[in-house]
Amino acid sequence: MEKIKVLIADDHRVVREGLAAILKTKEDIHVIGEAQDGVEAVEKARTLLPDVILMDVSMPKMGGVEATRQIKREFPHIGIVALTMYEEQQYIFDLVRAGATGYLLKDSESSQIVVAIRAISRGESLIHPSVASKILAEFSLMAQKKGKKSAWAEHDLTEREITVLRLVADGKTNKEIANSLDLSEKTVKNHVRNIFHKLQVYDRTQAAITAIRKGLIELDPKR
Repeated sequence: MEKIKVLIADDHRVVREGLAAILKTKEDIHVIGEAQDGVEAVEKARTLLPDVILMDVSMPKMGGVEATRQIKREFPHIGIVALTMYEEQQYIFDLVRAGATGYLLKDSESSQIVVAIRAISRGESLIHPSVASKILAEFSLMAQKKGKKSAWAEHDLTEREITVLRLVADGKTNKEIANSLDLSEKTVKNHVRNIFHKLQVYDRTQAAITAIRKGLIELDPKR
């Protein structure tokens, strides 16, 4: 079994050691390194090439937002899970814009962190429910301000791709989308890949946010 390579970036040694101890009990996860600040996180991302990085937001020398931005610019395939005590919207939006593919609060259950690592290694996204609603509400509001005019043609999206995009934005996995639309997982995967290409994004979170911001889809922020 090919293990998921994980890098832990946090300025608190006890947090790094605690996360490492938890993850080392999982047969499919391999902790390949630790970083105590954003600069070291970027350097180790370059040398170790992890599949997923657990990234603290508030770190010395370079914060998690800038570290995420630099890493995703060089290695867009690396999944980044932001771990923070903050729920302020400024951190949420900055991290999402920087390219974080997951967002969890530090008081999340350890099982949630493991689930997030596995999901993101598969190219999916995972955002803590307490912050997901804020993201959807903010970007839905932005879309409403720009008007309801459809932008499907601008991005060359088909009706089927829009349907798949709505389900992606709703947090559905490829398997769930396939079951919902009576399609094969392979067909759904192809649709998702085409959507990423047309929207010029590289993950499900970015696809959802881009679609809402551009008015391609609408979600109920109260859900």
